[in-house]
Amino acid sequence: MLERAIYSEICSHDGITAKEIARAVGADRHIVNQYLYRTPFLRELCYRDEEFRWHGLIRQSRPHTGLGDFCGYYGTAAEFLALKEDEWFEMLLSGCKNVGRNLNDTRGLYHSFRDCHAVMTALFEDLEDVFCPDWEIAFELRVNRARHIRIYADVLVITENKVFSLEFKMKDRSDPSEILQAAKYTEYLEVLFGPDYDVIPALVLTGAEDLYRYEILGNTDALIPVCSGDMLFNLFDEYMGFLKE
Repeated sequence: MLERAIYSEICSHDGITAKEIARAVGADRHIVNQYLYRTPFLRELCYRDEEFRWHGLIRQSRPHTGLGDFCGYYGTAAEFLALKEDEWFEMLLSGCKNVGRNLNDTRGLYHSFRDCHAVMTALFEDLEDVFCPDWEIAFELRVNRARHIRIYADVLVITENKVFSLEFKMKDRSDPSEILQAAKYTEYLEVLFGPDYDVIPALVLTGAEDLYRYEILGNTDALIPVCSGDMLFNLFDEYMGFLKE
């Protein structure tokens, strides 16, 4: 995927020209320029300086410098767990305002925010013996700086080589449209995080219990995990193999 390779190359340097990018990714310079100037997602993530050198707004090294500028809340797992719920909630609301997250319908929305917090706190407690404190967690990712394109994610958990993109619903059963929504931005997240990461989308139903299964993604042969909040550990274990160690 050329778009992914271009952004990865940009993030590997502190400024790089289109000519240098083209040479590195093995593509025609004119095609690279088309991506840089005309592809909406890259226009959101990159900027060109006065010397015509390109820079990435979100780096692909750990920690992911710049990612917090696009999130309601961003921090390491250790930082997240050290916060009291109300402290985290105030930080989240402030961050949501900064990234342009609509906070209308506050009663239901605020409830959903706290619901996500409870589930993620319980997950890290379940993972206490196996997770790394420097894993990153992001709530309410919004990439829509110039409004060319909008990329949303409820919660991202970023490990050493995987990004779990979690779509939360306060329900006990899934809907086909919500399954599609959970996977909608996977390709964009793959560009954002680069070739060293696998992006794993999942739908989390916080009104369900003891649920973990795969469901068909639209009119395709692809499957996506659907789980209840109390079964999130199983999702992480399946892709990271904790119980096999």
